[in-house]
Amino acid sequence: MHPRRPDGFDGLGYRSGARDEQGFGGAFPARSFSSASDLSHWVTTPPDIPGSRNLHWGEKSPPYGVPAPSTPLEGPAEERFPGGGGGVPGQSSEQLNRFAGFGIGLASLFTENVLAHPCIVLRRQCQVNYHARHYHLTPFTVINIMYSFNKTQGPRALWKGMGSTFIVQGVTLGAEGIISEFTPLPREISHKWNPKQIGEHLLLKSLTYIVAMPFYSASLIETVQSEIIRDNTGILECIKEGIGRVIGLGVPHSKRLLPLLSLIFPTVLHGVLHYIISSVIQKIVLLILKRKTYNSHLAESTSPVQSMLDAYFPELIANFAASLCSDVILYPLETVLHRLHIQGTRTIIDNTDLGYEVLPINTQYEGMRDCINTIRQEEGMLGFYKGFGAVVIQYTLHAAVLQITKIIYSTLLQNSV
Repeated sequence: MHPRRPDGFDGLGYRSGARDEQGFGGAFPARSFSSASDLSHWVTTPPDIPGSRNLHWGEKSPPYGVPAPSTPLEGPAEERFPGGGGGVPGQSSEQLNRFAGFGIGLASLFTENVLAHPCIVLRRQCQVNYHARHYHLTPFTVINIMYSFNKTQGPRALWKGMGSTFIVQGVTLGAEGIISEFTPLPREISHKWNPKQIGEHLLLKSLTYIVAMPFYSASLIETVQSEIIRDNTGILECIKEGIGRVIGLGVPHSKRLLPLLSLIFPTVLHGVLHYIISSVIQKIVLLILKRKTYNSHLAESTSPVQSMLDAYFPELIANFAASLCSDVILYPLETVLHRLHIQGTRTIIDNTDLGYEVLPINTQYEGMRDCINTIRQEEGMLGFYKGFGAVVIQYTLHAAVLQITKIIYSTLLQNSV
């Protein structure tokens, strides 16, 4: 998300030098405005608006009723905006600002959903592999096992199930929008919030997670299923298996499969906690960054390049920190959730100890509490963090992409401003 800022303010524009007006049945003769002095009696100076095109950098509009000082268009005024061109200061910078803002958001979206997908695949395979001896808690062992999978099965072994993750996101957004339209549950919380509004908003999120839960299970199976025995499934296979999970038809399951009703509580708990932690961390980080930016503006004059950077990157950094903190804090709960979803689905995963061969999933957890106790007794507390090295690689790549994007953006702005 990017902050909404006005693109510009042109005031009241008169494109012709003369304007004929007849009012009240022609009682008043037509009047011609041929000079700027005549227009000053009819057009007032607009108030200060951030990003206004009719102001030079660092200038302010004069108070109401005080005529604006005349500034020549040639000389020092043009030197402030090299590259503005055409008598419109900063127009090329504004176009570059919009284009760069779109590019920054696209780069962040690409990193979160495409570049990080191999890390998500290996992370989930380690989480559901209950008899693995190597936990892959560091990024070094994760890189080694990724190389082994790529060597034995090809690149598809690390990019499987990517289409289903987008389908789950689409189902989640669509379900949230439909439920909010047909119910009084608010999709967003206003600034004047109250406990009732927060409760209704979290209820909307809970219902959304329940609707998307069977499709999330199908997507999880696609991301952990071994490529060795995997058939070429279509992109809509996730929807087919999700509907089959609900009605209990078309998908081979064993007797150890947990019913969806027993999966509602852990799924909603993980989703709501992830949303709450992400929102709180995002607000705190964004508040700190904005206060830091405000203090730096008061201490010294800020360049136009830094001002444009401050318009985009605080939200990206806040989203990055929020996602990182929520994933790290809820990683043990995510491990339990994935094992409950994958149980009884006859899924065969890759051997994360060797990098080749396959292993079946034969767990027999009775529920969330039994899963937690079994992991703690048989695998230890570190068993909840299997595959944590993939999280380190994922957010290291994300931070690197943000930093590279910032450097490119700063270079483009310095060359244009």
